[in-house]
Amino acid sequence: MAQTLKAYQARQENPSDVSAAYSFCADLAASHYENFPVASNLISSKLRKHVACLYSFARIADDFSDEPEYEGVRRERLMEWRENLWNINQKTPTHPVFIALKETLKTLNLPVQPFDDLLDAFLQDTVKSRYQNFDEVLDYCRRSANPVGRIVLMIHGYDDEGLFNLSDSICTGLQLANFWQDISVDLKKDRIYIPQEDFTHFSYSEADLRMGVVNERFRNLMKFEVARVCRIFEQGQALPKKLSWPLSWEIRLTELGGRQILRKIRKQNYDTLNKRPTLTKWEWIPLLLRAVLK
Repeated sequence: MAQTLKAYQARQENPSDVSAAYSFCADLAASHYENFPVASNLISSKLRKHVACLYSFARIADDFSDEPEYEGVRRERLMEWRENLWNINQKTPTHPVFIALKETLKTLNLPVQPFDDLLDAFLQDTVKSRYQNFDEVLDYCRRSANPVGRIVLMIHGYDDEGLFNLSDSICTGLQLANFWQDISVDLKKDRIYIPQEDFTHFSYSEADLRMGVVNERFRNLMKFEVARVCRIFEQGQALPKKLSWPLSWEIRLTELGGRQILRKIRKQNYDTLNKRPTLTKWEWIPLLLRAVLK
């Protein structure tokens, strides 16, 4: 998408204008559809810009590994992004995302490692497209999703391994829900996140998947994957109650969004090959109420 390429190519003439860099991140965060609220206005303005910065860093990097305009240069762009991260304190950044990120890291005393973990996962997407077992998928989630939750907690002043572990369960659940939501989308990119051992267990093949076969074996496979995600969400359900408002509300709403995607998968009889389940703005309303009343 042209908007993504434009975001990558952005350069700021005045690297000292941190406010303009944060505005860039806020605009980018507001322009993308996600299955969860991003930098909600309920977050204090002092923190909202940091969340938008995190989102922009990850969004552009994720697009490097996914969007068609980067075909043939995916690893090159990701390594460039990684080099910018590694050198963020050695060189004066000119890209607005890194201008903002440098300030965020300094202001909140955040570690660089979780940001690098995200890039490591995106780099993996450029060389690995099949997963033998569920442990391999979980390892990918550990780097592709869990760092985001941990960074968000740290942005809000939390630094507790127990909370991080609960957050990991929610973030892993969200990543898996997104995988099962996007099976047909990922297949077009020659990526399959369903473990090969699960294909074997349910007597369903990659060839079946490519032919769009939706039979009882496929539905049983997806029932198994959806149920597994539900159990993972359960492992993190205590997190919102341990956080202050409005972050508790944000996390609860995010989890509800992921669970609703799973409900929609069940509602369409587990056929995500012919229809990709998404949440409309109207469908968020009852989730908002549930998040408030919970």
